[in-house]
Amino acid sequence: MSVTLDTFSASLDIRQDAFGNPVGKPLPGWQGCARLPDTTLTGRACRLVPYEKAYAQDLYGAYAQDDGRMWAYLAYGPYDTPNALHESIEDWQNNKGLHTFVILKDEKPAGHASFMRYDLAHGSVEVGGVSFSPALQRSTAATEAMYLMMKHAFDHGYRRYEWKCDQLNAPSSRAAQRLGFQFEGVFRNATIYRGRRRDTAWYSVIIEDWPQTRVRLEAWLDPANFDAEGRQRRALSEMPI
Repeated sequence: MSVTLDTFSASLDIRQDAFGNPVGKPLPGWQGCARLPDTTLTGRACRLVPYEKAYAQDLYGAYAQDDGRMWAYLAYGPYDTPNALHESIEDWQNNKGLHTFVILKDEKPAGHASFMRYDLAHGSVEVGGVSFSPALQRSTAATEAMYLMMKHAFDHGYRRYEWKCDQLNAPSSRAAQRLGFQFEGVFRNATIYRGRRRDTAWYSVIIEDWPQTRVRLEAWLDPANFDAEGRQRRALSEMPI
């Protein structure tokens, strides 16, 4: 659907300065954001808990059910031992700024995901390092986990929530758009990982999008949208954006 400049300007409260230049919405009193707190995020189909070493054994077991394809577009993994998994998560947290949560499905570790690339001054954070075991892939819990992390960010005053992936990673791109992220473009030759070039696709949900995005996700997650066997009555892709 096309959006006119006037409609776009109105949606973001764009106005003119004293010289007639279009300028962005003023944010009086803006002081930035704090790093998101470590806390348990509880949903109907999953819980997210701050990472601790005690989860490494069960996470390793969950990931061992995969044939290796889940790591194709991640900069880490697969792992030979639970300790190697733990050391990797610790390294990313301690040296690269990731803020990692374990995703519990049926109270068992089934994946992990992280807040990363905090820009506290501007209220922006990225969800990344999203690692779903076979038990979590294509499940209600997987979608709910992403909703809970997004909600956690916006509940704490963030104005921009990012998702980035290899441009060639079609499942990740589809997941971002299904969740309500808007495509922003591709950064060519953005990084090198696993000895190969990566062009990075950028997606975001911003604070102006969040009310409608939240309503859409919560409507899909509503128990009324699932039958007695847990099958969705209406796909998230069918929910209006």
